[in-house]
Amino acid sequence: MRAQRSIIHLDMDAFYASVEQLDHPAYRGKPVVVGADPQGGKGRGVVAACSYEARRFGVRSALPISQAYRLCPQAIYVRPRISRYSEMSDRIFAILREYTDLVEPLSIDEAFLDVTASRRLHGSGETIGRTLKARIRADLGLVASIGLAPNKFLAKVASDLGKPDGFVVVPLGKEREFLEPLPISRLWGVGPKTEARLKRLGIQTIGQIARMRVEGLETVLGNTGRDLWELANGIDDREVVAEQDAKSIGAETTFDQDTDDREEIRKTILGLSDRVGRRLRREGYVAHSVTLKFRDHNFKTLTRASMLPQPTDLGEELFQAALTLLQDVNWAGKRVRLLGVTATRLLPATTPPGEQLHLFQKAAEPKERLARTVDAIRERFGTDAIARASLVADARSRKGRKGVSSYSKS
Repeated sequence: MRAQRSIIHLDMDAFYASVEQLDHPAYRGKPVVVGADPQGGKGRGVVAACSYEARRFGVRSALPISQAYRLCPQAIYVRPRISRYSEMSDRIFAILREYTDLVEPLSIDEAFLDVTASRRLHGSGETIGRTLKARIRADLGLVASIGLAPNKFLAKVASDLGKPDGFVVVPLGKEREFLEPLPISRLWGVGPKTEARLKRLGIQTIGQIARMRVEGLETVLGNTGRDLWELANGIDDREVVAEQDAKSIGAETTFDQDTDDREEIRKTILGLSDRVGRRLRREGYVAHSVTLKFRDHNFKTLTRASMLPQPTDLGEELFQAALTLLQDVNWAGKRVRLLGVTATRLLPATTPPGEQLHLFQKAAEPKERLARTVDAIRERFGTDAIARASLVADARSRKGRKGVSSYSKS
């Protein structure tokens, strides 16, 4: 008989905004919104994240930045620093893996952990969970909410209910009691349409579903009915699946104003390609293909993809491929609203056993050495410490600089 499982769901509280408050003490205790420039309420784009102080005004993730500004004009608005958030995420996951190998990332700041086999070494599931919370706060200055339960569904619901700075335990045998009063929207698989359908039948709470005959629920919802009935009764046998290889790495940007300026578009694609290249190198991947995402001023979105001559983690090579793809997009008479560059068909950067190296490939090409030197400078001094000369914002340095591949400090 399998040992009773201890499953943890860990979710960082307002992660992006919390990192900004950590790095900028003056932001602490104030509403912080991470996302596009609001431009006094006329900005484009959306909210990527916000602090709990901002949420009190109705600001939330994915809200249009212009609406966020109308709700909370006094907030501190900052642009995302993805490399910094990724750095902190790496440090969080490094702590998690000290306690178990069974870590299933759900996003940059959220994961399931199976600590069942860790209890002999590190204590009970509750002891491990409280240790993780304390370590993250002490070592990184950030706050995590944790749910601990016999399965993934219950652990996720528990951590959500405890936010912010929560620690909620669902004891074995108390699953139905814990779920009984919760609204049906808490069940995985209950979207707006299913929720409305159930409410028309007078079903408001998870406890009501748990008490139904499963056959009756299947009559109403088909196969989904049994899944919901099992979750409502606290049944979830899914395993925690350890981290899988990344399938793609990408970056995109929405212009403040729709543009048909080809030089601005070229430089945007170059900047996006550099960002993707940095992430590939940091995460240890090379890409076999590139996808370009193009959205025009009418919100029509196109994607174009191509294979690369050979796998790469260099932004310049991704840029050349993406620029070629742009030529396949018929955008005469259109303005560009959004551009994105994504590296796909990823493999570990190290050559697998049995895979043949290029006959004339050198140990490290000059461009590769340059890219890694730039990475090291940014790692030590911050992402703004060095930039391509062609991307420096100074208007004088932008004139006549097509094709410049050198870097300049800023």
